Amino acid sequence: MRIAIIVPAFNVAPFLRDTLQSVLDQTHADWSLVVVDDGSTDATAAVAASFADDRIRLIQQDNAGVSAARNRGIRHAGPPAPDAFLFLDGDDWLAPNAIALLAQTLEAAPWAAAACGRYARIAANGAARLSATMPEGCLLEQLLIQNLFANGGHLLIRREAIEAVGDFRDDLSYGEDWEYWTRLASHGEFAAVRCRAPLLFVRERLGSATQSNATDPSAYRPAMEAIHRNPAIADRLGRSRLADLRRRAEAEMAWTVGRELVRHGQQKDGLRWLGRSLRDAPSLRRLLLIGLSWPRFGPFRPYRTVT
Repeated sequence: MRIAIIVPAFNVAPFLRDTLQSVLDQTHADWSLVVVDDGSTDATAAVAASFADDRIRLIQQDNAGVSAARNRGIRHAGPPAPDAFLFLDGDDWLAPNAIALLAQTLEAAPWAAAACGRYARIAANGAARLSATMPEGCLLEQLLIQNLFANGGHLLIRREAIEAVGDFRDDLSYGEDWEYWTRLASHGEFAAVRCRAPLLFVRERLGSATQSNATDPSAYRPAMEAIHRNPAIADRLGRSRLADLRRRAEAEMAWTVGRELVRHGQQKDGLRWLGRSLRDAPSLRRLLLIGLSWPRFGPFRPYRTVT
């Protein structure tokens, strides 16, 4: 299986070498990689250009956002045309067997539009937080409630599904990947890699889109509106079911905002959002978890990030 890896890159010069080296270290060698430098003002392009491997290409463009960078990478993948795509952020890195396991899983599941594996979030001190086991099958309703994936670095998507789903929406500056996954889930199902170890390592750092926007409820709104106003999804599920899922998505967003506020040291505001989440979607597990917010343990641990 020939894999196209798309790396959108904006001011990630300190991290991009690790990202690209992790691709070079893959046990699956049939891949090509496009770095799309999205108007970086640091040495991102120079780092990408320093790799003397003809499977790696560098494209530079004026800053247009991560969606535009991914879309351009898709259009410049090949020839020959790839069988599947993986979208790897420029500050993350892959386990050496990541692509091999994803490709094997996708090949063994001809019914699936994409394959996914576990990931780990890595703090600046090296502490790792492993994700839950990835679900599989029809994930549309779960994805309408919350984004199940860290980003595209632990998903391998068939070319035919990419062609059917269309471009990432470049009018969304946050949650654009979440919106894309819902369209992908509306098109087809997901297969999960049977491996307990993470395939993707997600670097926690100051200045990332996740950390910059996760405490701001208004940042989620455009993507949520785009997802829940998608007429194809509404026709498939019906208005009543979609309204129930939207209510649960709002509660999930409130929980995420509250958790991130606590992690950033804003406990009073964080607890207010956590309480709103419990009011709208009661959960005994989350009621118990709130007790950890005061000492900032577990999911509320403070960030230890690099600049």
